[in-house]
Amino acid sequence: MTMALPLAAALFALAFSVAPAEAAEGLQGSRLGIVWAAPFAGILLSIALGPLLFPHLWHSHYGKIAAFWGLLAAIPLALTQGADAAGAAILHTLFTEYLPFILMLFALFTAAGGIVVAGNIHGSPGMNTAILGVGALLASVIGTTGASMILIRPLLRANDNRVHNVHVFVFFIMLVSNIGGSLTPLGDPPLFLGFLRGVDFFWTGKTLWPETLFACAVLLALFFAMDAWFYHRDEAFKAQSDPTPDKPVRVRGLVNFALIGVAVAAILASGLWKSGVEVNALGVHLPLQNVLRDLVMIAVGAASVALTRKEHRKANDFSWEPILEVAKLFAGIFACIIPVIAMLQAGREGVFAPLVGLVTRPDGSPSPAAYFWLTGLLSSFLDNAPTYLVFFELAGGDPVRLMGPLASTLAAISLGAVFMGANTYIGNAPNFMVYAIARQGGVRMPSFFGYMLWTGLILTPLFGLVTWLFL
Repeated sequence: MTMALPLAAALFALAFSVAPAEAAEGLQGSRLGIVWAAPFAGILLSIALGPLLFPHLWHSHYGKIAAFWGLLAAIPLALTQGADAAGAAILHTLFTEYLPFILMLFALFTAAGGIVVAGNIHGSPGMNTAILGVGALLASVIGTTGASMILIRPLLRANDNRVHNVHVFVFFIMLVSNIGGSLTPLGDPPLFLGFLRGVDFFWTGKTLWPETLFACAVLLALFFAMDAWFYHRDEAFKAQSDPTPDKPVRVRGLVNFALIGVAVAAILASGLWKSGVEVNALGVHLPLQNVLRDLVMIAVGAASVALTRKEHRKANDFSWEPILEVAKLFAGIFACIIPVIAMLQAGREGVFAPLVGLVTRPDGSPSPAAYFWLTGLLSSFLDNAPTYLVFFELAGGDPVRLMGPLASTLAAISLGAVFMGANTYIGNAPNFMVYAIARQGGVRMPSFFGYMLWTGLILTPLFGLVTWLFL
């Protein structure tokens, strides 16, 4: 039995002990010291360094490690702040953020895992650029993880006879696994958390399209030039035999596109339709449209499992392990972030007052450029979803103000979390998955720091241009 079960038992015990009237006051963030941020920092550092420093131990026991940090946050919180306040905070996080977040990922992950792009194409500069462009577009529709998992193997087969092909997969991580997911809450987990916090579904696309289009256009143009140079200068490429000769491309598992459409429609409906009816779940009032959305996510995942042929998932090397890992790790993350959010909500009266100063101009207004770079740099080394939440709350946490007079601040936070997740292998979940699959396919992928050299040379100037032109 893993420690995930004791974590769940402890959290639910706290949650079910809530007396709603007493718990309404919530946590007093101004009374919490910096030590309360230690479990949150601990779990993020574990996620960042565990797979690199002790990979075998991490992959065998990551659930126990996440549970340890979650309990280290939840139990002291209940003992010092009261079981009612702690339980209310846990219940609210469970029903309004954690479950919708995991169920959306489950639905898209399961459906995307049933779509197979079979056959083989020739990895010319034009074709490679087209695949990266299509992948960047898909990333905002089926998520960066879904788009990455669908296209990584066709791209591998297209370029398996090329001697110099590392750059193809480096740019794939930048564009498909990260920057392309900037236009909808479906694209990247940070943006979906913003949607759950009240950010309008269409606000992201309407606001971030200029920066996203600019970044993608620059990267695609740079990639085409680089790929053309390698393609024409590499004489060894011309003599290489192709282990996977060209074959007509076939897309299988098409029913999953329809299921993804159902999931997207349900998420859209939950943002557009206001039923006026609420469901009381242990003292947490949930709008009916959100409850129905989450039930549709479960139905989409179940339907995909039932309707997708087993050989299609086998062709994708589909495994439930990635989504199980995300579910376990984010259970710990959401438990650990509860006191951090409370401290951030305290603003200048809390321990994070110096951080408020870093992102504030002398006149007291927020600095979008500072939000972009601080959110981005932390997202490069820590998980970008909780990092987004930290800066969302630091900016006030009011979605109406953040979409209105502070729209440039929310745009900066969103761009920083999504764009700079590409800076390292650990900045966003698909990055390391693409790295592992490419290495397994024979690509000599750069090391952790070697990849950072690539992104430092390519992305740092690009993000500087984004700051100068848009922020």
